[in-house]
Amino acid sequence: MVERTRFDDSDCPVARSVDAIGDWWSLLIVRDAFDGSRRFGEFQRGLGVAKNILAARLRSLVAAGVLDTVPASDGSAYREYVLTPRGRGLFPVIVALRQWGEQNLFAPGEPHSELVDRGQGLPLRALEVRAADGRRLDADDTTVNKLG
Repeated sequence: MVERTRFDDSDCPVARSVDAIGDWWSLLIVRDAFDGSRRFGEFQRGLGVAKNILAARLRSLVAAGVLDTVPASDGSAYREYVLTPRGRGLFPVIVALRQWGEQNLFAPGEPHSELVDRGQGLPLRALEVRAADGRRLDADDTTVNKLG
């Protein structure tokens, strides 16, 4: 078996992020947590992932501080998984992936799920990257500064 390359000590924030949550099952678990899944069985049924893989990804997300385990909300002996503040900070990432997928991976008119504003029932605006002064930026308008 090939050993996985680790990026948890990289000086690149993207590499460290991929190390923590870049696996597709991890991102889908986070997506489902935003959609209300809390129990192992809910994640397993929704994703159709093998139990051993799901258990490993959940442990990894807990270790990365993305999820936490808490006593079951119904008072049973079970534990539930909840997003931590760090995990909730992934919401714009999930929205960006969703919007990119809607724009690039579906044929015109092809049905797909839609994320809407709960209060208004309207689709979300496309995410935009903005400068500190509010200007819209794209990749050509940015550069990476190496610190330290």
